[in-house]
Order: sequence, then C-alpha cells, then structure tokens
Amino acid sequence: MTRLEDREAFIARYSALFEHSPWVVERAAQRLPLPSLHAGLMRVVADATPEEQLALIRAHPELASKAAVDGTLTQASAAEQASAGLDRLTHAEFDRFHALNTAYRDKFGFPFIVCVRLSNKAGILAAMERRLGNDRNVEVAEALYQIGEIVRLRLEMIA
Repeated sequence: MTRLEDREAFIARYSALFEHSPWVVERAAQRLPLPSLHAGLMRVVADATPEEQLALIRAHPELASKAAVDGTLTQASAAEQASAGLDRLTHAEFDRFHALNTAYRDKFGFPFIVCVRLSNKAGILAAMERRLGNDRNVEVAEALYQIGEIVRLRLEMIA
C-alpha cells in the first residue's frame, strides 16, 4: 500500500469522527503515522485556527433539539443522545433543554457541547446551568475538551 492509499484508507475509516468536520481527519492523515490516534487527532484540533475551532464546535447539534425530533442528527449523535435518554424527554424536560440551549447559544454563540455518553439527563441539565456562568474562553476550551471525549468514545466503538 502506498502512502496515498494509507491516507485515503485512514480518511475513509475515521472521517465521521468529528461532527460534520472531516477536515480534522484529513489533516491528521497528512501527519501519518501518528504516535497515538486520539492524541494526533486532537493535536490537529489544537493546531487549528480559533475560527476553525469555532466552526468545529458549531458543527455540533444542540442537545434534545428539533434535529433530534425530526431525525436530521448524524447516526452517531442520535445514538449518543439516546444513550443519555435525550430521545425520551417529557414536555417539561424538552422545554428546559430548549430554554438552556437558547440561553447558552445567545451567551456564547455556539451550542452547548458535552459528552452525553458520560452523563444522563439530570447531569447534562446541571452542567448546562453551571456552565452558563463561565466566560466564553472557558467554554471554548471546555467544548473542545468535550469534543475530545466524544471522539475518544467513538474511536473505542470502531476499534
């Protein structure tokens, strides 16, 4: 297999790891071989411009949003949100998520990101409320950390 074939196979296997952001995997493919797959992918994110990092964050769906209801989430996001019970919300829970999503997006300019597979509805709601008190720089860093956790768990699923 040539280096180009290695890169193409790498991209084909991992391009969906980052929500609507195949550029991360494409850039990582230029750095093959990576000493650690997860660390190498996250190094690409860390090396990205602030604008690219924001685009990556903004590529994620809001939790328990209309996209979850109308079926437009990626397969991975739908499964992850279902694992935390976000596909089985009461009207009151849905309204609470909607209000917090709106407040969060209004304050920070991007959706609330959390690795839902490591939490549940109550924990996610508590985190949303708590993190609304943070400043924007803290939330950008936290969103990127949470994306790293999402990718780590997605990697475990395909390994």
